[in-house]
Amino acid sequence: MAKEATLQVRMDSELKEQVELLYKQLGTSFAEAVRIFARQSVEDQGMPFSMHLSAAGRKRTLGIANGKYKIPDNIDENNDEIAEMFGVK
Repeated sequence: MAKEATLQVRMDSELKEQVELLYKQLGTSFAEAVRIFARQSVEDQGMPFSMHLSAAGRKRTLGIANGKYKIPDNIDENNDEIAEMFGVK
């Protein structure tokens, strides 16, 4: 598949450094991870992980981990920043 398009994403530079280091340790690149995400989204015809609202007071878990990992209670502290990054706000 020819690489004909460029995607630009604005994000915190510290986050970018952290994610680039993570993917380097995993033997790939952040750019390749984004391509994998896009490919899997098209194949799944949706997000390649579970997204849902949880009931109040219920412990949330990552959908991709089938409940193996608990999400911290303060996870919503960054929602505004995340929405801004994706241009939702």
